[in-house]
Amino acid sequence: MVDVDAEAGGGGGGEDGREARWDDGLIARRAAKRAAAGAQPGPKDGEAQGEETEEDTLPPLGGHYSGPLRGRLDALHELVGLSRTRVESEALAEAGRVLDEAAARQRLSSRHTVIAIAGATGSGKSTLFNALAGVPVSETGLRRPTTSAPIALSWSEGAAGLLDRLAVPGRLRRKPLAGGAADTGLQGLVLIDLPDHDSAVTAHRDQVDRVLGLVDAVIWVVDPEKYADAALHERYLRPLAGHAEVTFVVLNQIDRLGTEAADLVLDDLRRLLDEDGVALGEHGEPGATVLAVSALTGDGVPELRDMIAGFVQERTAPERRLAADVDAAAARLRPAYLADGRAGLDERARDAFTDRLAVAVGAQAAGEAAERVWRRGAIRACGTPWLRLYRWYERLRAHGSTDPHLDSPVEDELTARQRVEQAVRIVADEASRGLPTPWAQAVREAAARGAEGLPEALDELTVTLGDPAARPPRPAWWPAAVLAQVVMTLLQIFGALWLVGQIVGVVEPGLLPPVLVMVGGIVGGPLVEWACEGAVKGPAKRYGQEAERRLREAAAACGRARVLDPVAAELVRYREVREQYATVVGSRPSARIVGGGRGGTGRLGATRTGVRGR
Repeated sequence: MVDVDAEAGGGGGGEDGREARWDDGLIARRAAKRAAAGAQPGPKDGEAQGEETEEDTLPPLGGHYSGPLRGRLDALHELVGLSRTRVESEALAEAGRVLDEAAARQRLSSRHTVIAIAGATGSGKSTLFNALAGVPVSETGLRRPTTSAPIALSWSEGAAGLLDRLAVPGRLRRKPLAGGAADTGLQGLVLIDLPDHDSAVTAHRDQVDRVLGLVDAVIWVVDPEKYADAALHERYLRPLAGHAEVTFVVLNQIDRLGTEAADLVLDDLRRLLDEDGVALGEHGEPGATVLAVSALTGDGVPELRDMIAGFVQERTAPERRLAADVDAAAARLRPAYLADGRAGLDERARDAFTDRLAVAVGAQAAGEAAERVWRRGAIRACGTPWLRLYRWYERLRAHGSTDPHLDSPVEDELTARQRVEQAVRIVADEASRGLPTPWAQAVREAAARGAEGLPEALDELTVTLGDPAARPPRPAWWPAAVLAQVVMTLLQIFGALWLVGQIVGVVEPGLLPPVLVMVGGIVGGPLVEWACEGAVKGPAKRYGQEAERRLREAAAACGRARVLDPVAAELVRYREVREQYATVVGSRPSARIVGGGRGGTGRLGATRTGVRGR
């Protein structure tokens, strides 16, 4: 058993202790924390939890809860840590509050169930409170509001820490008749009488809201006149519809009605609850218990006591309440983690990004230029001197021309920087498509950060690789081709000199031999050039393709390191939080859609069967 002092110490852990449980943001230490938590033995029965020193580590989150709930709490803890810099803090605030309250509640007594009695002015909740206690504890009367502060009624010892957490002062802590020892079924019950939720005093309403967020279950007391009050349904019952299995709705003062009228009012109350989205625990279904009583005459009070006793002895109310809180937090977080469509980058998008970067750095143009230079070099090296002389003359004449038609046209295409920015923007849109808004924004920001300096990095890359067309390699057969071209040229010169010598009379006349030699040189020169041009096509094309490939791969590596990898990291992070969110949502069956078409959200049902009574 946990003693009172230990529970009081556990309940006073303070905000610092709870904040460190989930607001640290140190995701890298998760594995170490989990390992340390696994190595720590849990508290045994008979040991006081309050004996830990300040240096001792708090129990692992959800350490006293059942397996599924503990897993959901751990997943919510991971989810908050992974999302801290991605999702707005307002969206995570409710999840953080749930984790805080889970950590605070687990340090307190698990043998007690805290149930609050709430209701409107004049509903008779204080009278019902006294009827359950068996002794006048809470003040009743015609003066409104009668109850001005929460009054606690505890059937057993050891609830001091829980009452400290609820901020119930010691002077307002009571015990039932004869200390409650005879009510064995109610051992472990802590009953709280709340001020009126519709009190004209703002402080009273604030107290109601605060306590309702901390108790394990709620008994809503309504009367035949105000059971349909909009303030009750819109402010409390509808928003808390997901907590149906820890909710009792009691129609009080049925002594003012006849049997038939009481049945009609009770049926109308069930109808209103159904419209609010509150699942009703009837016919073996999980949900809220709805019954009619008269606290003044005692009609229905024994049945209510029996149901409360069974509910308390199950000792599952804290977990049920916390599971409902987790459901509500998960519902609020849903827009931040779930969206239509599949998110991610496929190979097609990656290849398209690489192609756009290759165009931006001019990989294809560089390859074509390298191929042209290779072929031009072969023609220059292996061509006839007369043809090279003619081409040199043509280039000289074209260079000195003032013909406006020969000027380069104005380039209207995108610049390299614009192409890079466009490529990054397109790949960011592809990657963020189908993501929830916070994660889509994170992906775009990661791509934008990578795009900063990417054009300059690509420029440096092209300079580092050098111009493949500047100094193309020379194949081994080029000297032989050049030598053959020299021989053909010498044959032309020799044949021409031979003919001149015959004309002058220095050489014996004979027209055929010098002509044949000269024609052989004239025909052989172009043949050698043509053969070299044909032989160089394949190597020149491969050289251009290799130059394009190197530049393309270098640009792709730069884009991958600066843009694709950060984007992929964000997508991996999103997939991880999706998995954690799926664990947080859990597999509990959905009871119904809250709101009944009146703007509600989905809630999860539970395991307690309610009893219809009057």
